[in-house]
Amino acid sequence: MLLRSSERLDLDLLVLPDTNLLLFAAVVEPLRGANRISGSELYRWRVLTLEGLPVPTTSGLPIPANGPFDREPDERPLFVLASYNWRAAASRDLRMRLSRAARYRSLIVGVESGAWLLADASLLNGAKATIHWEDREEFALVHPQVDLIKDRFVIDGKRITSAGPMPTVDLMLEIIRRRQGETLAFEVGRLFSYERATSLSEPPPAPSGTRKVGDSRVSRALEIMEGHIEQPIPLSRIARRLGVTSRHLQSLFRQSLGSAPHAHYLALRLNAARRKVIETQSPLVEIAADAGFNSASAFARSYRACFAESPSETRRRLLDRARPPTDR
Repeated sequence: MLLRSSERLDLDLLVLPDTNLLLFAAVVEPLRGANRISGSELYRWRVLTLEGLPVPTTSGLPIPANGPFDREPDERPLFVLASYNWRAAASRDLRMRLSRAARYRSLIVGVESGAWLLADASLLNGAKATIHWEDREEFALVHPQVDLIKDRFVIDGKRITSAGPMPTVDLMLEIIRRRQGETLAFEVGRLFSYERATSLSEPPPAPSGTRKVGDSRVSRALEIMEGHIEQPIPLSRIARRLGVTSRHLQSLFRQSLGSAPHAHYLALRLNAARRKVIETQSPLVEIAADAGFNSASAFARSYRACFAESPSETRRRLLDRARPPTDR
């Protein structure tokens, strides 16, 4: 699940009673955003509950279920979502179901109080894990066999834990980053005016339009790039504005984002164009100009190299998907 891939990833979400809606949205909405921005179904999820019935949430709004969490072998990653009153669900039967799932599932993720349920089923023994800050002291006393870490989320082999709704957004963006790259994760975060914490142990920062990264010069370069999509600024000029050389800017980007500045800039422009291709009926030549391309052919070449299809093919594919099936 955490390796670079363009294949669709199917997930199972086991939602326990009294999960809060924000926690559920923290898992689902970044995945939905990744699908929307990419124009492809990169992620698909099923909602499971203990009995296959809608599950009540703390807000009183039930979450519909696709089915029950059963004992059948399944390799899909399993996310266990729990917030309040998790002990009411911590039955011997659930422990057995989780233990059986651990034999087959490629990954099991404890989201907030879901970590309690994984530990209760002995699935975190010897593993590094995290938990909501309110529960740290009690969790450490009850489960000394778990290496409790004060981080927003922890990935330790086939076990992942997160410490609450906002840390779960961090986790989902990290999954997207590892699978589809930094730029898509960046764009998904921007959908929610969300900034990822520069340190996993930091509290969530106040949101704004641009994600802050460890180096302020890279953050400023990102702001400049985002403000000049239609008329791209040469990287040498951006470097001069920041008081660094072009080579140093390259180095800063690779250290902070793992990609070259020209590649990130191009991806920002192409993602902006792809949204218009998907969500509007604007002429492609107009979209190309809005993304800073001198010609429709140059835009089409870059678009195909990035998305493995032409802009017109994207529109055709989405039109075919939306068209109702015909009786034969």
